[in-house]
Parts: sequence; C-alpha cells; structure tokens
Amino acid sequence: MKAATGPEETKNRKKSPKIRNPGRPSAGICAYFCTPGYATGSRPDRTAQTMKENILDIKTVCECNRCLGCKTQHPQAAIINLERPGVGQEAVKFEFYTILLIEDCEDNCNCCGRRYYDFSYATMVFLTPGEIFRMSKTNTLPSKGLLLAFHPDLLFRTALKRHIDDYTFFHYRKEEALHLSLREKATVTKYMNDIAEELSHAIDSHTSTLVSRLIELLLDYCTRFYERQFITREDKNKHLLDRLERLLDDSIATGQLAQERFPTAASCAESLGLSEAYFHDLLKFETGKTLDEYLQLKRIAAAKHLLLSMPGSVSDVARLLGYPNVYQFGVIFKRLTGMSPREFKVAQN
Repeated sequence: MKAATGPEETKNRKKSPKIRNPGRPSAGICAYFCTPGYATGSRPDRTAQTMKENILDIKTVCECNRCLGCKTQHPQAAIINLERPGVGQEAVKFEFYTILLIEDCEDNCNCCGRRYYDFSYATMVFLTPGEIFRMSKTNTLPSKGLLLAFHPDLLFRTALKRHIDDYTFFHYRKEEALHLSLREKATVTKYMNDIAEELSHAIDSHTSTLVSRLIELLLDYCTRFYERQFITREDKNKHLLDRLERLLDDSIATGQLAQERFPTAASCAESLGLSEAYFHDLLKFETGKTLDEYLQLKRIAAAKHLLLSMPGSVSDVARLLGYPNVYQFGVIFKRLTGMSPREFKVAQN
C-alpha cells in the first residue's frame, strides 16, 4: 500500500524520472573531488601524482556523479547519462559495482569483443568494486550510453547481497562483454529507467529494498541474454572446446597427470585467452560439466584405451592417469562405466 505523501515531500519530489544530464559542475569542484592524491593544503609527490593522474580513482557514488556532471539523488546508487563524460585520465577505477550500457563506440565495440556474429545495438560491461576500466586507446568512457553505479552497502540486508556472486559476468573481461539485440536493449533500458524513477523518490525505509530488487531483475535478464549469446556464438565456442580437448589430451599423453600436474581452470582459461569466470560458464553451458567433471570423463576414456592397448597392469594405468591408488581408480571407473577395470578388460577381449 502506498503511504500518503505530505506537501513537503510532494514539493521536493522530481516531476520526471527520465534519465538526463543536469549539467556539469564547475571545473574547480570536479578537480577537487576527482583528482586522486590531493589533500587540502598539501602538494603530493610529483612521480606518485603522475601515476595517479593516469587513473581516475572514484571512491563513492556521490563522487562519480560530480565527476560525470550529475546531481546525486541517492548516496549509494545512481543512473548516469554518459553524454560527453570529459574524463581526462586514461582509465577509471570504480570503487563500487558498475554496469555500463554502451550505445556508441567509434570502433563498433571491437574493443569490447564484438564480432560479426554478435548483435550490435548496444553492449554491456559489468565491473566489480575496485576494477579499472578503459574503453579504448582514444576514449576512457563511452561517448553515449548509461552507467549504473551502486555501492555494496546498498545491498545490506537485501536478497541480492546473499547471491550477487552468482552473477559471474561481473568477473568477465571487458572483451567478454554482452552484446544486445534491439529487444534486449529495450528491456535493459526499461529497467534502468525504472531504477532511475525509484531513485528520484524521496529516500525512505523501502528504497534500498526496491532498488536492489530492480537491480536483481536487471541482472537476471542479463543472465538470460548471456546464455543467448553463448547460443549465437556456437561455432566459436566449438572451436574453443576443440582447443580445450587438445590441451587435456596433451596433459594426458605427456604424463603430466602421472606427476600430479593437473590442468586448472585458470591455466586452461589463460591458454584459451579467456577469463576464468567466462571459461567456467562457457564449459558449463556447452557440456553441463565443470572442468573437474570434464577431465574425469577424459581420464576414463583414456583409461579404456590404455586397458586394451597397454600390456601393463590396472595399477599402471591408474598411476599414468594420476589416480592415487587402484581402489579409487576402480571406484570411479565403475561409477562411470558400470563395471570395474578388470571386468571391462575381460569383456572387451
């Protein structure tokens, strides 16, 4: 039920929830709040200052609004229209969650991994607190689009706080961005506008809950859209999985498993040029398996071949494939094939 609003609240409430840039503050104000390393009345070390000037470290949502020329409606969340952001530094470090909706990019968003098989109506990048972002060599931020900023404290005692780590695309690289269709772009814009409308209301005890729910709904849609992107990138994904197959086959054939040098998600992702989070999600989507589960299947397939072609014993096969003992090898083999290694060998012979 909506509570009645008094005349004072009605007076202070914004008439329009539309996202807009209300004008830039004076250069002096932005310099004071945006230049890292400066303290009132002090002069920082020149070398340290030069390094810091290359990265604009924005510590709060309020500071982000000031730097990008917007008024603060809520100290822990904001929707910012990226019209002529005018950032002088080469990169920006956001000390809070940031979602970028990029509507225009001079290289057609190739810098964000867009290719001919992707949609090209808009692109989304997701950043965790403390992450550094640089759009391209010529632009720090996109020249057109929206920025959703929300501080982790906004999520305190909300449902989103408990499972925001489930949205693994916050840990993807910029080059693994989400590229939207026209319908998807309209959906994302709608929910960003809904968030902006809620932020335009006077802050009360329901604000954090409602804003976090809207953000959560937006993230749920982005999860769906990323799964759609995995489908439209099916051919590229098959190529990546073929390379993964060769990596795992090499680790078995060269005896790495016998030396207990098992491939990790981090090492496989690096070899494929992917972030670990994107690699994990791609493998899970395409195969339904984690890397450990997928490698286990590869080891059992190799065991079948070795049991039939190698004159050695079952224990020799177990050792070559990195199993600590014959018992564990036998248990896993029977669980996945329905028979023990010796039963398999006799049945095939």
